[in-house]
Amino acid sequence: MTTPIIIDTDPGQDDAVALLLAAASPELELLGVTTVAGNVPLRLTTLNARKVLELAGRDDVPVCAGADRPLDRDLVTAEHVHGDTGLNGVDLPEPTLPVDPRHAVDFIVQTLREREAGTVTLCPLGPLTNIALALRQAPDIAPRIRRIVLMGGGFFEGGNVTPAAEFNVYVDPQAAHEVFTSGVPITMAPLDVTHQVLTTAARIDAIRRVGNRVGTVVAAWMEFFERYDEEKYGQDGGPLHDPCVIAWLLQPQLFSGRDCNVRIETHSELTRGMSVIDWWGVTGLSANAQVLRHVDADGFFALLTERLARLR
Repeated sequence: MTTPIIIDTDPGQDDAVALLLAAASPELELLGVTTVAGNVPLRLTTLNARKVLELAGRDDVPVCAGADRPLDRDLVTAEHVHGDTGLNGVDLPEPTLPVDPRHAVDFIVQTLREREAGTVTLCPLGPLTNIALALRQAPDIAPRIRRIVLMGGGFFEGGNVTPAAEFNVYVDPQAAHEVFTSGVPITMAPLDVTHQVLTTAARIDAIRRVGNRVGTVVAAWMEFFERYDEEKYGQDGGPLHDPCVIAWLLQPQLFSGRDCNVRIETHSELTRGMSVIDWWGVTGLSANAQVLRHVDADGFFALLTERLARLR
């Protein structure tokens, strides 16, 4: 039995790898890809999603462009990490896959209303703007969502764009607040787990050795993407954040965590975008998210490498 998913994304090399992992996995029914401004502006995230799907041979998947800015603040992007295109490291051809005329929010709402309630999982890999807008536009979709599995936040690891805030939440904290208070079941992969899946030289070599075009491209992306985090953290390899979302859907046994109350700071100049995770249960507030804490990194990369080898 397959799991129907919508991936909401702002590619980004790690987003691109997550898309490839999903595209190569028959356990997942990829209903569509929606794009949001984040790592780079919306024009580029939409272009990049189309390029990646064509690389995967999945021109059957609609790509719908969404929000070009956060709900209530100016857009912050991350070209210093991902390069000016968002997919620096290798040049992919201009895609022929067209942009679907539907707005991402309309596509999400329409799909959730048409599909059987409780079957579709939303997989946001970037700022949560599109998801919050969909919930605002159509509150009736909330009980129809099976689960939201997202990459974002951090607690013991702190932040990666400010001392307190992880990038996806920092870009649109109000959207994150609205998603985490929506009542929809949530699984979150914060920096605490994504920082354990490092693109070491040996792991990149293994991906390159799968011998197909996808393996060559992914290895080049990883080598570009990791340079920033290797300098920042002084380690071999950078964290491969977004594929953790897809890996959890495929092999949740690779991960461990616990149910926690999660709140998002939206006002403080010092800590705006902080995900306040009650790991120790000190507030007495009800849990609203499954928070992933540990991952079998070798198992994760074995899964990723095996799936990438299935593509061309």
